Amino acid sequence: MGNLERILAQKRQELAALRAMKLPPAPRARPFSLKRAPEQPLSIVAEIKLRSPSAGALSTHLSVAQRAAAYARSGAAAISVLCDSKFFDGGYPHLLEARSACDLPLLCKEFVIDECQLDVARAHGADAVLLIARYLKDSALARLHAAALDRGLTPLVEVATEADARRSLSIGARTIGINARDLDTLVMDAALAEGILALIPSHLERIYLSGLQTAADVRRVSHLGADAALVGETLMRQDDPEPLLSSLVAAAG
Repeated sequence: MGNLERILAQKRQELAALRAMKLPPAPRARPFSLKRAPEQPLSIVAEIKLRSPSAGALSTHLSVAQRAAAYARSGAAAISVLCDSKFFDGGYPHLLEARSACDLPLLCKEFVIDECQLDVARAHGADAVLLIARYLKDSALARLHAAALDRGLTPLVEVATEADARRSLSIGARTIGINARDLDTLVMDAALAEGILALIPSHLERIYLSGLQTAADVRRVSHLGADAALVGETLMRQDDPEPLLSSLVAAAG
């Protein structure tokens, strides 16, 4: 069983408890729009995750709220929050903690397979939600995309192949993330990701999702025409992420 299938098996086990949760009223959703106008800099989405299958444990020097505030001070345009507990040491409450610390829009980064996950994300303050095309059949992808919109969430559809990109376009996705990392092997393929990015019409929001570490990486993605780039493990290795994130934001201009 590969990494992705292990995660999905865990998600299926979690659904009953999520459906039984008593959810508070959801706070007002905020626009999650990272589209660039001509001459505007690339937006940086800074990620909060405490562990990953590829990197292991990451920095916990700052609390989730402290890190969210640091990201806001350093010029991030949005924050991605890992909500998986078993593999990433995250949780839906981390959304509320981040929201309490800053006004930036929040992306719930989770392995979504059911609408109840959208309800929980929304109740905890998410403004957008990740939908991963790789493991969702066409009907499920379309259904979850529509369900997210119905709840006031911006669906960010993650693609990793040309076929995924075409499927996302066929359901009318307007915010598309290109992942350079294979979710099973965890191998990076930047050239493939760049090719997929070129297939997505420029009037849609195009977000580069993985593998960025340096200012040079940010400049490269900016020149490719992406609207935003997500930076995760590189920032999460820093006990104090502000100097690095500030330098990446500066490079995005």
